[in-house]
Amino acid sequence: MVLVAGCGGGSTDEPGGADISSGSRHLDLVAYAVPKIGFDEVIPAFRTTEAGEDIGFSASYGASGDQSRKVARRVPADVVNFSVEPDITRLVKAGLVDKDWKAQAPYKSTPFGSVVALVVRKGNPKDIHDWADLLKPGVQVVTPNPGSSGSAKWNLLAPFAAASDGGVNPEAGLDYVAELVRDHIKVVPKSGREATTAFEQGQGDVLISYENEAIMLDRANATAAANSQVEYVIPPQTFKIENPVAVVNTSDDLAGAKSFVDFLFTPEAQRIWAQQGFRPVDPEVIAETQNLFPGDIEKLWTIDEVGKVLGKGTAEDNDGKDLTGWKAVDEALFGKKGAITEIYDAGGRQ
Repeated sequence: MVLVAGCGGGSTDEPGGADISSGSRHLDLVAYAVPKIGFDEVIPAFRTTEAGEDIGFSASYGASGDQSRKVARRVPADVVNFSVEPDITRLVKAGLVDKDWKAQAPYKSTPFGSVVALVVRKGNPKDIHDWADLLKPGVQVVTPNPGSSGSAKWNLLAPFAAASDGGVNPEAGLDYVAELVRDHIKVVPKSGREATTAFEQGQGDVLISYENEAIMLDRANATAAANSQVEYVIPPQTFKIENPVAVVNTSDDLAGAKSFVDFLFTPEAQRIWAQQGFRPVDPEVIAETQNLFPGDIEKLWTIDEVGKVLGKGTAEDNDGKDLTGWKAVDEALFGKKGAITEIYDAGGRQ
């Protein structure tokens, strides 16, 4: 586990790094890898408020599933932020997060999100514009392992939904994923951040990623060598990424943890998320920052839409109610017997 005791420009052992660890009170944040650049700015901003002025932080970042399993094994945590809801559900089952966690903060406890994007080399030499282009002969794709990474699930849900009409024709979606895995995914990092690093190092032609990672890489072009520069594409059909947050109920400072989570939804924090490439959830800030998120999305699929379709007809095995949302999607696609899990286990062979 990567433990970052100081963020806001760097950890405390880096020259000029902001020390976020000081304070008479202390919170442990355990999060998935990608939003570190956001928390690097949000945490110092929170510490300037009356609620946060005497709270120090330790922050741990890594693959979402791995981070969730560590907290379930009682790694110290006061606040968690994961890539997908099932990684918080694991903590509910472990008795570490309240069952009503989604009702404890606005917008179902989701302070920011993103959409699935395609990052390509500068000039787009492989002429990548939509999901079908990833299946062109010779195109190599980088995306993390869905067994450890929440971002990988979002990345695969986007083309699955596009190819299957939101799950209405699941075989078409699974055929796409199988071909992608078998013939085009040659690099399978553990997390979204590791996938980004692999692409930066020259591996692959296309990186399936969060839009915020794509924005970060695009901004880095100003200082990157010509052969390391990139651009990104938002496919006409893509997927809405929702990254939830929750308070761990065994926290020694529940009031402090709750005040930090509340801060994430304030206009100040929402603007910071937007500036760091994450899509805010506050309607006023969404309107205020819409110029930061270019791209013409014709259809933005959601986990609620696809879950409703994939969960249809599951009532008999689930106390008389069809599964919905992530429960339905994980059962059908990413669980131990899920169709996409089986595709990965078989190397794309069906």
